[in-house]
Amino acid sequence: MSGFDQERPTKQDSKWFAAYTASHHEKQVARQLSDRLVHSYLPLYKAQRRWKKRPALTIDIPLFPNYVFVRIPRSQRNAVLGTPGVYSIVGSRSNPWELPGWEIEALRAGLPKRKAQPHPYLAIGDRARIKSGVMAGLEGVIVRQKNNLHLVLSLDQIMQSIAIEVAPEELDAIPGVALKLSGNSSWSVRGSFSAVSSIAS
Repeated sequence: MSGFDQERPTKQDSKWFAAYTASHHEKQVARQLSDRLVHSYLPLYKAQRRWKKRPALTIDIPLFPNYVFVRIPRSQRNAVLGTPGVYSIVGSRSNPWELPGWEIEALRAGLPKRKAQPHPYLAIGDRARIKSGVMAGLEGVIVRQKNNLHLVLSLDQIMQSIAIEVAPEELDAIPGVALKLSGNSSWSVRGSFSAVSSIAS
């Protein structure tokens, strides 16, 4: 797991927003934002791609296709919107939607240490929460993929989800929800970062 993560001086009123980009232009946009001294974050994951008569290649692909996250004061919106390949900042024309800052920071700190991949968007389900480490507090849905458990984190503002590998001992039940990591169970959560969980052994 890797990503473009550009640190730039920011004002205290800077907030995280999602810039909507042209397809397959996310990396180019992230580089251009860096050149414009805009603090941006583009999380990537590694995947193999195969073409006819060519060996498989491992390449870095955006975890959230068509989106680059930017941390800016609202006065810097034009610097983002004027970047080639950027269509808009997610939200209304007069009021871009602020993203939950602590959760973006948790992703920045935690994703480089975990295996992650895109996942179909999930918004409603029973809740589970990571209870320790740099990603502590993030809530999500548990799904079983092959022999591993994954926590699906959903960003409602852009209606996309990613799945990260987790161990059962990393998870806490949300109060009022029984958390079972064996047998048949399912639960879900609603929130900025959320997940629906379905564990079947």
